[in-house]
Amino acid sequence: MSKKWYNYFVSVDEAAAPNQAQTQPDSARSAAQTVADIAATLSPAPTPTSQPPAGASFEEIYTAAEIHPPDHGYTIYKIADMLQSEHIRNLPAEVKRSSILLALDAAGVKLQDIIEDAVRRDRALDTFERVQQKAVEDLEKRKTAENTQIQAELDRLVAEHRARIQANSDAVAKEKDRFFGWRLQKQQEEQKIADTVSHFVSENPITRGQPAASSAPEKGPAK
Repeated sequence: MSKKWYNYFVSVDEAAAPNQAQTQPDSARSAAQTVADIAATLSPAPTPTSQPPAGASFEEIYTAAEIHPPDHGYTIYKIADMLQSEHIRNLPAEVKRSSILLALDAAGVKLQDIIEDAVRRDRALDTFERVQQKAVEDLEKRKTAENTQIQAELDRLVAEHRARIQANSDAVAKEKDRFFGWRLQKQQEEQKIADTVSHFVSENPITRGQPAASSAPEKGPAK
């Protein structure tokens, strides 16, 4: 083909541009029906031969689904690039559509091949999305169960330590009660001794109540 594809198609469609307003609604419906018909004839998305990793690129997903560029090289991506070409991207939608169709016809490529390529890629993406969603949901279930188990273990440990703290407090309180009871008996005993000694001394040497703090040791005689 001597001309660039965009020069050939734009020149053809510019002549048809005045009738665009009349033909666009019917052609749009026809195109939508064509896409729907082609999609309906396709088999379900193939099961990936290998599971792509979670962060797989789109190309890796397509490769796993055995979607490869055809020999003629025309894929939905190539058509997308053609539509964004600086030569036709600002033209009316119907002109761009006609230009692409003429380009495909000149290259001997069927529109159905492009639509099937698009549908297969879309189904591969949907399948990968479902697989990833299930993986996320399964992970959430496992981690939720693990968290529940950890919380139960934490509650058990907290209960055990609280019981130990309470046991320690109870032991201290019990010992204090025993000691204070003994102290009361001691005071009574000292009072009995002091009363007896008081009959024989002017200054009673018997201590009563709590013992006095130990005094500092006496110093020896000064030289």
